[in-house]
Amino acid sequence: MTSAPVIVSGASGLIGEALVDSLRSDGVRVIALVRRPARTEDEAEWLSGDKPFDPEVLRGAQAVVNLNGASIGRLPWTRSYRRTLAFSRLIPTKTLAQAVRALGSDAPAFISASAVGFYGDRPGELLTETSSAGTTFLARLCVQWEHQALTAGPEARVTLLRTAPLLHPDSVLRPMIRLTRLGLSGPLGGGRQIWPWISLADHIRALRHVIDKGIVGAVNLSGPEPASANDIGRALALAMHRPYVLPAPAWALRCGLSRDAADSLLLSDATVRPETLLKSGFEFQHTTAAAAIAAVMA
Repeated sequence: MTSAPVIVSGASGLIGEALVDSLRSDGVRVIALVRRPARTEDEAEWLSGDKPFDPEVLRGAQAVVNLNGASIGRLPWTRSYRRTLAFSRLIPTKTLAQAVRALGSDAPAFISASAVGFYGDRPGELLTETSSAGTTFLARLCVQWEHQALTAGPEARVTLLRTAPLLHPDSVLRPMIRLTRLGLSGPLGGGRQIWPWISLADHIRALRHVIDKGIVGAVNLSGPEPASANDIGRALALAMHRPYVLPAPAWALRCGLSRDAADSLLLSDATVRPETLLKSGFEFQHTTAAAAIAAVMA
């Protein structure tokens, strides 16, 4: 890392807080973008009113990390919440991309969140960063999200973080923990569909690896070994000493959560390989979903 600061939007979220803590623990200055008047020199106000964002806020930084976006784990996805999912991603990303573009050659690296939902439902395929986009609601949203990031221009150093669901109690595991604790967990829509995943620890390590190595383009932030929905559900049940027997058919999930949410999150099948990370020499701390779950549920 250089002595230049890292600017983070979405610093109050699960990933943002962990990233800020990791950077500051190593002596890296972090400037958080906040939607209120700045209270310290390590904050900068943005998107809090009609005042346009000043690109000069980014000048001199080594990287700006864009982690904005309402949680996809909030269910059901009503029509109103689908709009929230879109606007909370597209508007902040467009704002930062325009600021990066305005700075030209003086702009920092722009590292912008996306998701492995980009690939949609692709059973039987091995999906790398060169694979095409899918057709689910989340896939279409990711295409728009990445498009906004790329408006930073051809000269910008843009990284698209296609992040897998985090195996963490404050992320994708939260609703599963509740059901498992009640003895209500079991195969979702059959359970054989492959779910991309990553641990929070490896996400932060990978993100810092991207910054350190100056990696640009799409990067799959997903674990190195595939895991089915059943693999993940059984590993959680084992960690909690609870049964894993009660199935939930696909039609019930679509009725209860909305078709968009069920098809994008629970029923989609996507074997996502972190090709760019592996080729760049990144080594995972948690190589299996079971290891990642065991670590956070210990």
